[in-house]
Amino acid sequence: MSNNLKFYINGEWVAPTGTATLDVIDPSTEEPFTKIALGTEADVDKAVKAAREAFKTFSQTTKEERLALMRKLLEVYNRRFADVADALSREMGAPKKLAHTAQAGMGTAHLAKMIETLEKFEFEELRGTTLIAKEPIGVVGMITPWNWPINQIMCKVAPALAAGCTMVLKPSEIAPINAIIFAEIMHEAGVPKGVFNLVNGDGPTVGEAIARHPGVDMVSFTGSTRAGVLVAKAAADTVKRVHQELGGKSANIILPDADIAKAVKLGVEGMMRNSGQSCNAPTRMFVPAAKHDEAKQVAKEVADKLKVGPASSEESWMGPVVSEVQFNKIQKLIESGIKEGAELVTGGTGRPEGLNRGYYVRPTVFAGVTDEMTIAKEEIFGPVLSILPYDSEDEIVERANNTPYGLASYVQSGSLEKARKLAAQMRSGNVYINYPAWDAGAPFGGYKQSGNGREYAEFGLEEFLEIKGTVGYGAA
Repeated sequence: MSNNLKFYINGEWVAPTGTATLDVIDPSTEEPFTKIALGTEADVDKAVKAAREAFKTFSQTTKEERLALMRKLLEVYNRRFADVADALSREMGAPKKLAHTAQAGMGTAHLAKMIETLEKFEFEELRGTTLIAKEPIGVVGMITPWNWPINQIMCKVAPALAAGCTMVLKPSEIAPINAIIFAEIMHEAGVPKGVFNLVNGDGPTVGEAIARHPGVDMVSFTGSTRAGVLVAKAAADTVKRVHQELGGKSANIILPDADIAKAVKLGVEGMMRNSGQSCNAPTRMFVPAAKHDEAKQVAKEVADKLKVGPASSEESWMGPVVSEVQFNKIQKLIESGIKEGAELVTGGTGRPEGLNRGYYVRPTVFAGVTDEMTIAKEEIFGPVLSILPYDSEDEIVERANNTPYGLASYVQSGSLEKARKLAAQMRSGNVYINYPAWDAGAPFGGYKQSGNGREYAEFGLEEFLEIKGTVGYGAA
């Protein structure tokens, strides 16, 4: 029986206190395929009370006990892997291959990495006569996004479990089904009652109730910078820790000595992956002015070959964007690029040919983009690439860093020494040199308005811990 109209609180699937529901839309068809219940402040309160009660015992478990639980969780997650991937594909429009390899696969990778991290992690250290102890922060409110749903759920749940915290999760109401399946996985894995709680709902109601709740010790939020500001304000009255991974407008700097054809090709594909709906997408491609025409040609050829279609099709490289709201926002920003004088290399407004229904966006490339244009400044969160020519390497650091965001930067060069020198000057939490393989152990998070705190491996685990100094502990 489906649990879509229930919440998971205190180890049980329970009916919501209210009656409001929300259709979950398949973005490939624009049709609803199920409903979820929308929570209230009362539902949040029940979940927080359950988490606070559970914290009394779960915070006292041993590292070995938590490792055993997390290994069981990994076993059950892998058993339900296809269910998670299929849900992700349908509710957010990720093509099947992407949903199975990357979207659901990141859940496995993060949990496995956190198990490995916990095995080696020391929670206590004696310095002289002072004991330095790292203790679970308490009840954690988790608010996760729709673009990489299970990735962000696991980035929060796994370190919280490892730390000994208890939690209340509000997933995105736009892509909530994977989270419901995840709650079923947690239950089957034997997570003690109250340790993990799930309440579906919208940001202004459930999200705000979590952020404001005096029984929540920390809120971990991933989403837009605008929403992150609201979460921080709501949390301020109770002086709880606020951990945020927010928006981005990442620069991709292609230096003159890079292989321009390869660098542009991989840059376009990286930008268009997940329909451009990644906070760290390389949206601003800086190319030497002398190679601007070549970059345009390569970008057009690559973008035009990307097969856009339904998430269910094995042939689709790129699916729809997640919602009508997102579709309309992207269309307006493409229009602004045209109006402000950027050169439309390929793509543009409207749906790709042959796709008359569904939130499909044409893979779009603009060239001759200047720093002042809206498409160079605003986070589009869609398959829209801006190519910005530059005259000298001296200007590139300032221009790349000239953004309120600081999540990621990308550097392409034939010289590792040059790339490293440039990487050191980037004001961003991550820098990727020459399109490296993804690393589940690299700290992930942003500078400036891209957030605060870090996720992944021990960097993520540390966020869920308080530090206690017991002076005189080792005195004779």
